[in-house]
Amino acid sequence: MSSTSSNPDPVGPSGADLPNTPMAASPLTRAVLELDEYASTLGWDQPARLFALVDTAKLRAQEPGLASQLGLDEASAASSLTPVEQDEVPAGTALDKFLGTIAWPDAVTGCALTVERLMLPPSAEGSVPNGLSEKQLAKWVAAHPDRQEVRMTVAVLRDGARESAVRLREKDSPTEVLTGAGLVPGLAEALAATFED
Repeated sequence: MSSTSSNPDPVGPSGADLPNTPMAASPLTRAVLELDEYASTLGWDQPARLFALVDTAKLRAQEPGLASQLGLDEASAASSLTPVEQDEVPAGTALDKFLGTIAWPDAVTGCALTVERLMLPPSAEGSVPNGLSEKQLAKWVAAHPDRQEVRMTVAVLRDGARESAVRLREKDSPTEVLTGAGLVPGLAEALAATFED
């Protein structure tokens, strides 16, 4: 497995660069909401984005210059995670295959991914034709009148903790973001696998 190299421009911790990020109970939930808000500033129709999550206090201790540059003070470092955007996910590569090539260094506490997808409401799932290939299914969903565009942000930690945020394009507001640990279980499993030896 190869390690992905990091982009030197981390997203600010705990909403420091994103004042609209709501406060949340856990550092992981705050990181997911921060990443959702960051992705929303880029607009829709974006490629998938991968982030390393690092412990902000450790980052301050080990990289004081970088921490200062990012405006990480002692208060922001207390039980928070700093997302660091990684190199772009290669276009045309299946996400599961790409994630299978990732190995994280020990300094990385967790990882997160933002990705846009088309989804159908549960009421439409019974009308999906049988025997479609993945490509045919994607085309069928894209043509369905009840399809909805969503942005999913999923994060996992080495210790197994998970969190997700889902934002509908038609309700594109920070107050309309649904969060929960089990919203996107398949993607969470794929991310968790990047920490397995």
